[in-house]
Amino acid sequence: MQRLKTRPQFQAALAGGTVSRTPHFALHRMTLVSPVAVVSESPLTTVPVLSSEQALFGAFDVWLGAMVPKKWARRAVTRNTIKRQIYNVSAHFADALPCAAHVVRLRAGFDRKQFISATSDVLKAAVRNELEQLFSHAVATSPKPRALAS
Repeated sequence: MQRLKTRPQFQAALAGGTVSRTPHFALHRMTLVSPVAVVSESPLTTVPVLSSEQALFGAFDVWLGAMVPKKWARRAVTRNTIKRQIYNVSAHFADALPCAAHVVRLRAGFDRKQFISATSDVLKAAVRNELEQLFSHAVATSPKPRALAS
């Protein structure tokens, strides 16, 4: 699994559309297609053709990024804890996810009255539970990989 690093990568993945939602998270996906070989003038050479969005991702792999805005998680320690949970849970689903660029976005804040501590075990468990629901739904609705024609 690769991690998204640049702003254009995040923007391309967000433009792909929402695949799954929970009360606090949204999962966006831009499906990557394997490079299409087009025969050029010479029958011996082939040139891979990629769209501009596809060119942002060097490898045909599962890509993942996490967006946790300050608006929804004020403390840096909370934002980092949520990001760690996102990457840990996504590692369990990496084999089942299609080759695509994924962004998990926090879209609502967790109630500070219910989760008083910025890194409480209760908050971590709530985040993990919701992320497992998010990825389970995304895997269930993802397109099945096609067998390559021989």
